[in-house]
Amino acid sequence: MLTLVYTFNFIDRQILVILQEPIKADLGLSDAQLGLLTGFSFALVYVTAGIPIAWLADRANRRNIVAASLAFWSLMTALSGLVQNYGQLLAARLGVGVGEAGGSPPSHSMISDYFPPSSRGTALSFYSMGIYIGVLFGFAAGGWIAENFGWRNAFFVIGIPGILYALAVLWVVKEPRRGQYDEATVPVQSSLSETLAALRGRPTFWYLSVGCAFSAFVSYGNGNFMPSFLMRNHGMSLAEVGAILGLISGLSGATGTFLGGFMADRLATRDMRWYVWIPILGALSAMIPAYYTLFGENTTRIVAAMIPSQIFSALYLGPCIATCHNLVSPGMRAMASAILYFVLNLIGLGLGPLTVGVLSDVFAEPFGDNNLRYAMITALTIGFLGVYFLWMATRSLDRDLEENRRALALHSE
Repeated sequence: MLTLVYTFNFIDRQILVILQEPIKADLGLSDAQLGLLTGFSFALVYVTAGIPIAWLADRANRRNIVAASLAFWSLMTALSGLVQNYGQLLAARLGVGVGEAGGSPPSHSMISDYFPPSSRGTALSFYSMGIYIGVLFGFAAGGWIAENFGWRNAFFVIGIPGILYALAVLWVVKEPRRGQYDEATVPVQSSLSETLAALRGRPTFWYLSVGCAFSAFVSYGNGNFMPSFLMRNHGMSLAEVGAILGLISGLSGATGTFLGGFMADRLATRDMRWYVWIPILGALSAMIPAYYTLFGENTTRIVAAMIPSQIFSALYLGPCIATCHNLVSPGMRAMASAILYFVLNLIGLGLGPLTVGVLSDVFAEPFGDNNLRYAMITALTIGFLGVYFLWMATRSLDRDLEENRRALALHSE
């Protein structure tokens, strides 16, 4: 149920990506405006609203928060189909961002109470598959609807079902008892200051957050402009791009996301650092096919190269979320997720598409029709910073896990 909520989250978030070319033509927008619309402005309200909602989720019924958030962002998605100018569309997308801020932190917290630590990586990776299932349906359905019925109707068709599903969440999903799988007896809730104090002493959390952020910088920056790249540089139609990217991003991304947590849970029985080594190996392995996708000229081959690139680049999220939860007490998990997503989305979603959009406009004169290509290549290269910060996390992980175990034992006494 929660995975399907996350699917709606990304359908509603990514529908704008597949629609940005017809919206750009209809409303007369620049690439920088598209980057601001799909990235920074959305991320700013998303991360800002996420902190107070996570504070509430560490104290109140998390299921109700998820359902209310789903209903609100779905309504704002549907209203996006009524806009008449850039300002109205920006306001509607800000509303989507506020609503979606209440989706993942409470869901992460619930999942960590549904499952013991030994299987949290797999469970959180299964939940995170919602990203790519959402991309699949958002791209494929959005592209087809827009080409046949117009981009405004795509927002209506995508947004309205989420309002109805919110009622199903209230009816079916049960609120788990906090900390039921944790060894020590710990407070069921913690203040923001207590959470920040704990995280200040856990450098691994911050290395992971920044490492994830630069992975997201590449996936959001280049992913949000990949439809435009294929349409401009490879002559594909909107419906073709939606179907191809939907299938590749959806199926490959979902496969990689699940495998990341699944492999980490099993390898970590020997060494907990596998929770970070898996994301590192995935990021490095994704680079070669990703560069080929951007440099290559043969459309069939670059589409094929997207498959391994998507699988490898998606390995990081589940293991990193699970590790962040293993670094704090149960009463801090929603807030820890919110802070992780604050860093991840501010840098990744906020700066990724904006950077690619601005660079594309700047590169228009020196590179002509290849301006977007070289903007995306630049963003991909920046992604190596993520590997560095993830590697730094491996150096402090064991020490920080032991520190958290001591803190839990002290609370129990």
